Amino acid sequence: MGVVAEVWRSSVRLLTNSPQLNGGSHKSALWKWRSFSGQPKRTVMWTWVCGFMLFSLGVISLFTGHVVSHLEWYSQQLSKRSLLDMSRREPIDVWKSKYSKFFYGCSERGRNFPPAVQEHSSNGYLLIAASGGLNQQRTGITDAVVVARILNATLVVPELDHHSYWKDDSDFSDIFDVNWFISSLAKDVTIVKRVPDRVMRAMEKPPYTTRVPRKSTLEYYLDQVLPILSRRHVLQLTKFDYRLANDLDEDMQKLRCRVNYHALRFTKRIQSVGMKVVKRMRKMAKRFIAVHLRFEPDMLAFSGCDFGGGEKERAELAEIRKRWDTLPDLDPLEERKRGKCPLTPHEVGLMLRALGFTNDTYIYVASGEIYGGEKTLRPLRELFPNFYTKEMLANDELKPLLPFSSRLAAIDYIVSDESDVFITNNNGNMAKILAGRRRYMGHKRTIRPNAKKLSALFMDREKMEWQTFAKKVKSCQRGFMGDPDEFKPGRGEFHEYPQSCICQRPFSYDKTSTDEEEEDMSEENHNSTSPGHVHLSSADTEHDEVFPD
Repeated sequence: MGVVAEVWRSSVRLLTNSPQLNGGSHKSALWKWRSFSGQPKRTVMWTWVCGFMLFSLGVISLFTGHVVSHLEWYSQQLSKRSLLDMSRREPIDVWKSKYSKFFYGCSERGRNFPPAVQEHSSNGYLLIAASGGLNQQRTGITDAVVVARILNATLVVPELDHHSYWKDDSDFSDIFDVNWFISSLAKDVTIVKRVPDRVMRAMEKPPYTTRVPRKSTLEYYLDQVLPILSRRHVLQLTKFDYRLANDLDEDMQKLRCRVNYHALRFTKRIQSVGMKVVKRMRKMAKRFIAVHLRFEPDMLAFSGCDFGGGEKERAELAEIRKRWDTLPDLDPLEERKRGKCPLTPHEVGLMLRALGFTNDTYIYVASGEIYGGEKTLRPLRELFPNFYTKEMLANDELKPLLPFSSRLAAIDYIVSDESDVFITNNNGNMAKILAGRRRYMGHKRTIRPNAKKLSALFMDREKMEWQTFAKKVKSCQRGFMGDPDEFKPGRGEFHEYPQSCICQRPFSYDKTSTDEEEEDMSEENHNSTSPGHVHLSSADTEHDEVFPD
């Protein structure tokens, strides 16, 4: 405004000091001006002033257009901030977030993102040996594509770990559509099924094998890995999980999303069985929730927590715990206070009822071997009698998959992804990756327990009335319900918070969406996920990220 005021003052001085407006010609000039306009002197002068001001604003906009763009950016940020502040003040809708429709997944390739380097001109062949259970393996597969892009390498379809705790000998093509994986990423990275025989015959030594540190930066790969690849031409990276830094530039982050949410497509057989289970759940209930119970013996032993099973439980879990010779001795009570213990099935049921889910809610339980079996699950069944598993809904279709834990886990993943609400009792690999996918697919309601605060409530449950307990649970679960306002830059792993791949639709202060608009938006989101966004696969029973190599 200071610039505008100065221009206005200059225009006034120009008029005042003009020779035509001084001396004997002053009256004549004013008469001509007034006669020409046919309007009073004051009105004409105001017209001139307004004209100069408009002209000045035009000049300013011409030379400072970036200011306008900055104002638009600040306006968008204020709109987003207002939207999220509003969501914090409103009661929790346990089935969906009112503001989720303003956010959507966006991972399109940028205009300036160069095409993939062709096989004959690449720096060599990159072999990847993924590590751990299937969810860890998928993080490795996703990051392997990005690393191949960084190194200008030809990626060989990654190998899956056959020697992990799960003892699943499935290959990549047994779980994922390998041809779709190769073709859908062709513009980003050149991928082949194997190193050509002519290249292997020409090698004087076997492929060089190494392991990079966890969370290695782009610079590390360029400085330490690329020279080896260029020299040896074939390089294998082993135990490849979480071996790439969390923070990358936007183009590389979007590439991660294209791999994770688009290129990793289930085989038709797995997809078919998974969707049959979903349809059978939908036939019984219009909407349902999926509960992922990571409550297997190895998980409980690794946590170092006490789950109320007495001396027998402590002895059994202590024996399993001997598998990890680097684990420290932990105080079970202190671990629970710190929120490091997975919720029991009973605690999950109490949390859900306190949040407002009624006992006629249909739930699908995704799990592996539950420690304690039916006895452990009984309290959850009593709270939610409409209780189903993949074995209950697709026993015959599952028989060919029974020897393969990863393929069975993929069924749980499909159903959990398709559910209206997804709940987890832990913050392990499947919980994180599925939470990220559901954010990308429109912030579908995803509830993860605020274990640190909930643990104190569960310990004092008998000391308070149910209404008090429920109120406290709702309070401590704000920020853990999968709402857009949980989405903070730099928070958590990228696979859990894919912030570079989440875009915002315009938000209007003075207009609330009608039910019809919400249905249109919902249909748009649904259409955007099929058939291109075919579901990913992942194990529901695997090591947490913190598990040692």
